[in-house]
Amino acid sequence: MFQSADADAQESLDLLVRHLPQAQFSLWPEGQDESHDIAVCWKPPAGFFRGRKFKVVFNLGAGVDALLQDPELPADTPIVRLEDAGMAAQMEEYVAWAALNYLRNLDIYLRQQQRGEWHKLEPRPRESFPIGIMGLGLLGQRVARYLSALGFPVRGWNRSAREIEGVSCFAGDASLSEFLAGTRMLVCMLPLTESTHGVLNRKLLSQLPRGAYLVSIGRGLHMNEEELLALLDEGQLAGATLDVFVQEPLAPGHRFWTHPRVTLTPHISAQTLLDEAMRQIAVKIAAIDRGETVSGVIDRSKGY
Repeated sequence: MFQSADADAQESLDLLVRHLPQAQFSLWPEGQDESHDIAVCWKPPAGFFRGRKFKVVFNLGAGVDALLQDPELPADTPIVRLEDAGMAAQMEEYVAWAALNYLRNLDIYLRQQQRGEWHKLEPRPRESFPIGIMGLGLLGQRVARYLSALGFPVRGWNRSAREIEGVSCFAGDASLSEFLAGTRMLVCMLPLTESTHGVLNRKLLSQLPRGAYLVSIGRGLHMNEEELLALLDEGQLAGATLDVFVQEPLAPGHRFWTHPRVTLTPHISAQTLLDEAMRQIAVKIAAIDRGETVSGVIDRSKGY
């Protein structure tokens, strides 16, 4: 059973059929019987899992928070998330752009252009600009290595310990304050769980050095938007690049649209590349049918 809340559902299904022609697919809400043993879905509607017992559920994205909120999804059903599928390279590019945009004052120069001003600013040396990555999963590790290769000092924080060449790694709550205190630009790439809901708040962001910068590309619900705006107004944060929001699309009157210290994009830091994603899912479905184990199975106790 294939279901997607996105407008390109039929295009995605056509690609999956091309990569897995031996399978039989139905596009939700058609063919609602009990013959389907696998679900491929994205933000399924209420009732999608009612009365159904799938052998495995494939999530059409890396984040599974929306799926885990469905009370009708059986607790013992394995969930497989997308792994990379072209997203890692896009996130590398996005975070590098945000870092260089701030490091080189390009956001300020853009505003100067709009005002017709010609004024050179003092450059910031890259070696004195440590970037901290919160969340060292597959995508976070890729971004950390990419920034390190560009010559930035890179720090990483994760719940569990990680070792990444060229990256200073911190683990667990006990090391969070030390990690934040030495970070000039914070990049949030955490999964959305009960413990990370609203994590980008005054308490955490105030532990960054004054004048630090925030890049938020994980989930919108990581942010306490009012507290973030207050920190920007106060100058505790010099600026923020935001790609995800509590409500999407962002409301027309939201202060983020016009705040002079905010650069925003419409949730495009890493968009799923359909052909790569459908090929990955097809390979894994075929492997499961052969009785093999596959990667990307989430740990429900962790929420990712």
